[in-house]
Amino acid sequence: MPKAPPLSLPVSGLFGVVKPSGPTSMSIVHDLQQLVARSKLFVTDEKLEAMKKQKAGKGKKKGRQARVDGVKVGQGGTLDPLADGVLIIGVGKGTKKLGDFLNCTKEYTTTCLLGCETDTYDSEGKRVRVAPWKHVSEDIVREALKAFSGEIMQTPPIFSALKMEGKPLYEYAREGKPLPRPIEARKVTVHALELVEWKGQDHAFRWPEKSFSEEEKKAVEKALKGADENAEIKDEAEPSSAPDEVPIAFVLKMTVSGGTYVRSIVHDLAHAIGSAGHVVTLGRTRQGRFAMHATHEDDYACIPWKTFEEATKDLESGTPGETDADGWAEWERQVMGNLKIVEG
Repeated sequence: MPKAPPLSLPVSGLFGVVKPSGPTSMSIVHDLQQLVARSKLFVTDEKLEAMKKQKAGKGKKKGRQARVDGVKVGQGGTLDPLADGVLIIGVGKGTKKLGDFLNCTKEYTTTCLLGCETDTYDSEGKRVRVAPWKHVSEDIVREALKAFSGEIMQTPPIFSALKMEGKPLYEYAREGKPLPRPIEARKVTVHALELVEWKGQDHAFRWPEKSFSEEEKKAVEKALKGADENAEIKDEAEPSSAPDEVPIAFVLKMTVSGGTYVRSIVHDLAHAIGSAGHVVTLGRTRQGRFAMHATHEDDYACIPWKTFEEATKDLESGTPGETDADGWAEWERQVMGNLKIVEG
């Protein structure tokens, strides 16, 4: 049921979408923009009528059709293609509130695969280094997690878009240009961090097939040596390990402050237990009051992407989807039931 039924249409507001793993956040926003631009929930009758005339070839205007109505659509914190979960969407005046969600508390679940680290710190990247993993036990991980709780200093990865003297860090790494100075660590807060599932070797995850060439390794090493002369990228073979042996994986759940790199926690934790590791699954389960599953009275539940995907298919095919007696489509009903209205 709608938390705050709109008294007058159209409205501006915020709602949450359950982004699937695969598409980019911007592709999700683009598809939603097509729906929003044609909904009486967010667009005036006059603008909807103007769009119908445009579609019929009357009064054509230059520019993208999705912008005819002038309704802005944005998101409150990008999720990479690998990641799934809570993606907050702002419409109209709601876009002005999206910045509030960049630094709010967030919850994640992530799966770490040991024995290999990658340039992106996740399974989308290339293998940079391999290291022993057989010595790692569930107790060793639980003990190591204690050092990653509370206020911690976290160093962003060199393969990130953060800039140093106007140049993205990843460009230093790719070009083999020494960093002018060490990457500045930032203070973040890990409110809660726990091991929720020990998969051991019973899983289907594998290291990425692509790996860094010796040339690429030397380039990264040279970049890092600009800030740390002892920096070294070196494989450490697992003693008596079969090539097709499945490495250990485990699942973490964490509640963190804005600006925390989940991938860095996994990367640094793997180092702390004498191994290497990278993220193979990553899900954002809560961002502020928007959650995968509403557990508090003032929570807003997120809407499965499949609901919007089906509406988008209807739009692309030119076939009107089913509506209720009041003319609302299923996606509009679900949005109204979980919409935080933004006034003024």
